[in-house]
Amino acid sequence: MRKFDTKVQYLKYKVLREVARFAWEGTLTENIVNIPKIIVPKKEPTMRCCIYKEQAIVMERVKLAMGGNPENKNVIEVIDIACDECPMSGYEVTDSCRGCLSHRCEDVCKKDAITFDIHQKAHIDKAKCINCGLCAKACPYSAIRNHKRPCEIACKVKAISSGADHTAHIDDEKCISCGACVYQCPWGAISDKSYILDVIDIIKKSENNAKYKVHAVVAPAISSQFVYAKLGQVIKGIKELGFLDVTEAALGADMVALSEAKELTEKGFLTSSCCPAFVSYVKKQFPDLAEFVSHNLSPFATIAKKIKEEDPNGKVIFIGPCTAKKMEYKLDTVAPYVDSVITFEELQALFDSREIDVTSLEEEQLENASYYGRIFARNCGLSEAVKEGLKENGLEDFDLRSVPCDGIEACRIALLKAQKRILDGNFIEGMACVGGCIGGAGCLTHGERNKIDVEKHGKLSKKKDIKSAVDGYQESHKN
Repeated sequence: MRKFDTKVQYLKYKVLREVARFAWEGTLTENIVNIPKIIVPKKEPTMRCCIYKEQAIVMERVKLAMGGNPENKNVIEVIDIACDECPMSGYEVTDSCRGCLSHRCEDVCKKDAITFDIHQKAHIDKAKCINCGLCAKACPYSAIRNHKRPCEIACKVKAISSGADHTAHIDDEKCISCGACVYQCPWGAISDKSYILDVIDIIKKSENNAKYKVHAVVAPAISSQFVYAKLGQVIKGIKELGFLDVTEAALGADMVALSEAKELTEKGFLTSSCCPAFVSYVKKQFPDLAEFVSHNLSPFATIAKKIKEEDPNGKVIFIGPCTAKKMEYKLDTVAPYVDSVITFEELQALFDSREIDVTSLEEEQLENASYYGRIFARNCGLSEAVKEGLKENGLEDFDLRSVPCDGIEACRIALLKAQKRILDGNFIEGMACVGGCIGGAGCLTHGERNKIDVEKHGKLSKKKDIKSAVDGYQESHKN
């Protein structure tokens, strides 16, 4: 069974695996230059024009696997040398042009960018064109189209454009680090930085210090990943890596649901704070609505805070599907509780770097979060949890009118309506990724099956209400 959706993901994983393998051995420095030859051992190119370019690109991937450019604060980076296969974005005339007599495209062009050849076929001068789109609207044959790069199409916040050298350029002032461009780029020319070396270093130090324990917090979306093994085997595999224990971020989601329900009744209108990419989007594009973002920490930070209160000397690593979490954990409000973040892709690389075959392991169960905490991973799950939170807080008389947003485009519409005070709702569930967390860029697989698996995992919970899950956790973790 395939572990990844695409070959780009597989290539990225192989680099992470080799970097991790040498890091465990303590020989990474002397073996860095050998990794491109390990990844691309053939004498003939299979992906690019020549073997030398392939290996040069792999070396850039190695740098990202080691933390990327420290001067670039964004977790998403462009590998310039790999970004040269996409044509320039902009309007272009297709073969559908019939060379008609009306020349409506020419008439509406305010920059004289359209000319005609001897066959009366239209041509667009890119040096003059300002991409206004008037010609495309005027053409009776729809022969003019707006060509966009896959990364530009994927980026719903319009943070990506073409640079002077024709490579993709990310506007950090607009970017929300959701990673949509990372997953959609056909060449793997855009990638997220990895902090896998930090995690390995933390684990290695804990092996020689009895007071220095490492705790893993896993996102509820994990139930839809690693489809080749059982979830309990994956949990055991995480412990085999050197983690003392594995806690569900879903327990933090339970806590957040109860707290957000109360906050909603007090304020009358609220947006969720669980998705860091959504929160970043609100602050950058709708700053006047920032005051309505829930003051609760996100689920992973909430449960991490609890762990740190019990073990101040311990280290907490979050494992999930989200590239934006790599930005969130560095915030002043979260940094005291979370020491690093890796994605499911990176967890797979860690398993294989230590030759841990999770399918051969016995199963270990997760802490018992409620059904509602576990379904935070899919769209509408947070809304259902807040509704349950109102009920369990004795606030069921509050008229909850939830607006679940499945992806940034849906978030934008809801926020625009809220800004104009015409939104038919009082709670916005903001999820930057389509489908919710199960659509995150750091997932191994994507698709409708993920939603089914998350729902199934939620129903397996022995805690059928939120408070019993929260109380059970607190009782089991009393000093």
